[in-house]
Amino acid sequence: MSWMEKLYHTYEAGLLLDLPLEQRLMPTSHTLQNAHINIVIDGEGNFKRASVLEKTQIILPATESSASRSSGEAPHPLADKLQYVAKDYEDFGGKKKAYFEGYKKQLQTWCESEHAHDKVRAIYRYIEKGAVIRDLLANNIVFVDSDNILLTQWNSDDGEAPVLFKVLPKEKGMLDQGSALVCWTVEKPSDPSADTWKDGTIQASWIAYDTLDSSSTGLCYITGQEQTLSTNHPAKIRHSGDKTKLISSNDTSGYTYRGRFLDDGQASAIGFDVSQKAHNALRWLISRQGFRNGDQAYVSWAVSGNSIPKPLTDAYSLLETDDFDLVIVEESDTLTPEAPLNQGVNLGQTYAIQLRKYMAGYAAKLSPNEQIIIMGIDSATPGRMGIIYYRELFSHDFLKSLETWHSQFAWPQRHTKEIANTTGKKPKTQVIWPISSPVPMAIAKAAYGENVTDNLKKKVIERLIPCIIDGQPFPLDLVISCVRKATNRVGYASDAQWLWERNLGIACALYKGYHQRHPNLTQRRDYAMALEENYHSRDYLYGRLLAIAERIEDVALNISGESRPTTAARLMQRFADRPFETWRTIELALQPYIQRLRVSRAGFLTNQLRELDNVQAMFKHDDFTRKAALSGEFLLGYHCQRQKFKTKTETTDETSSGDSE
Repeated sequence: MSWMEKLYHTYEAGLLLDLPLEQRLMPTSHTLQNAHINIVIDGEGNFKRASVLEKTQIILPATESSASRSSGEAPHPLADKLQYVAKDYEDFGGKKKAYFEGYKKQLQTWCESEHAHDKVRAIYRYIEKGAVIRDLLANNIVFVDSDNILLTQWNSDDGEAPVLFKVLPKEKGMLDQGSALVCWTVEKPSDPSADTWKDGTIQASWIAYDTLDSSSTGLCYITGQEQTLSTNHPAKIRHSGDKTKLISSNDTSGYTYRGRFLDDGQASAIGFDVSQKAHNALRWLISRQGFRNGDQAYVSWAVSGNSIPKPLTDAYSLLETDDFDLVIVEESDTLTPEAPLNQGVNLGQTYAIQLRKYMAGYAAKLSPNEQIIIMGIDSATPGRMGIIYYRELFSHDFLKSLETWHSQFAWPQRHTKEIANTTGKKPKTQVIWPISSPVPMAIAKAAYGENVTDNLKKKVIERLIPCIIDGQPFPLDLVISCVRKATNRVGYASDAQWLWERNLGIACALYKGYHQRHPNLTQRRDYAMALEENYHSRDYLYGRLLAIAERIEDVALNISGESRPTTAARLMQRFADRPFETWRTIELALQPYIQRLRVSRAGFLTNQLRELDNVQAMFKHDDFTRKAALSGEFLLGYHCQRQKFKTKTETTDETSSGDSE
């Protein structure tokens, strides 16, 4: 239960933060819900007007039962559905059972208590009149048929559907107007807080009354103090329609606790105030800084409320700067020319320095003993939620883990960047290759395709979190899958080559990172992000050969105005499986293009053939003719050689011919 204690303390710390009203923590004894109708009355309880609300979430007072209701009668104290607040709901053929009496009795008890509020009394006087549906009909908010029965669908022949019919949820094309949630506005002279859901005095009034109304007391397992215990823990943790719960021990007929405990109190005894604050804090954290993947949610936070970097994002998003190794490799004719890049140094040096400074900035704001929590939740069943990951770390360990992840799995990644257009037209787009770690969601897509299922994405994220936070070795099967996807270039449509480039960068990053933290210490290796021209690995050299062959043919095709895949691109998968045999095929296919270039780009061709000879001369003994398939390392050599071609300006005699490559 340490997670509840941390969330409880987070709530207390969050109350001290100076935040805008809409970003503040939700008060206890309240819940979040979508409102559909706003009824305005005066201070005496007389109807004034009504309107339909679109996409409006409000914080409304709730009892312990109503906050977690799924079926049956459990009225909210103030704002609720028409079937609760309208006495005349049944008179108009309400589709569902009316619960007005329970709602009225609860509201009356509040109004008669020492913690009553004038606006609440005005609402009580209004609903007692029993004219809610009639007033809404008169104001064209709800609609009935010729028999005075509330409509369940709108006939298109009658014109455009009313607003309420657009905002209410439908089931098999039918809706229930009685399910529209009503919130109240009480207009009084010189009162700036007419909307009851924004009035802090009403919230305080309900909290004080609800605390007095609680009866069950006992020892709270979280605080160790005797206090009012919670019997129904809150739901709606991930969103307002979320019915799943993290804690549920009140099922006396099932097997929630039976067989282990005599009663639900032995299974879980948590103070009402603690439970409310802990769940509200988790809800607030997820909405504010959580990572969502369907029903799966991850959130990280400092208990003190201080800002921390998000673990499930890439370094490019974290650093958000224009000057950390942004290498432009593609551009339109209207963009500025790309800057030359010195390939003789490790491209990661600037990145590593900037990443270290970034983490040091957070370290300076956080105390060494600052507690950082990383928590993941997911739905086990439609009504139950489980904690799938939980870690408590000191700030130093947390920042060190993130820095290690972003350093070890760094590689040039394909991103796009909008450039403001000085002519007033829409922004231009540049393709850039910043050095960065890949984002986890992109890893899942690179491994299993763009249409990867939600369940598979969840499993991938679950496996990546321990690699990021705990420094565990990266799963080999994910590396292999990403390498295969990147190798199968012909599997990408001609207009999806950007996707192949993105997956190529991800595959290289994962292969590099996997070997940096390889489970076998003897096989660990730190690959440079620049071209290693003196590295004699067979797979790396074959990757370089493929990139050179592709470059030669690509330039020849551009000169002749042809737009089609190169032989190297088409045979990339086969090349990875049978490099020696396939290289012979690629070499023969290059000959016509070499003949073309001898005439139009002699300087360029001389340089490329020299590079080709140099790489072939670096193979050891029989490495070149060996029939073994290539490992993912060939992608590193291929990508580095490719990046060099994209960014380097040749300085040989081809310059005199106007050939800059």
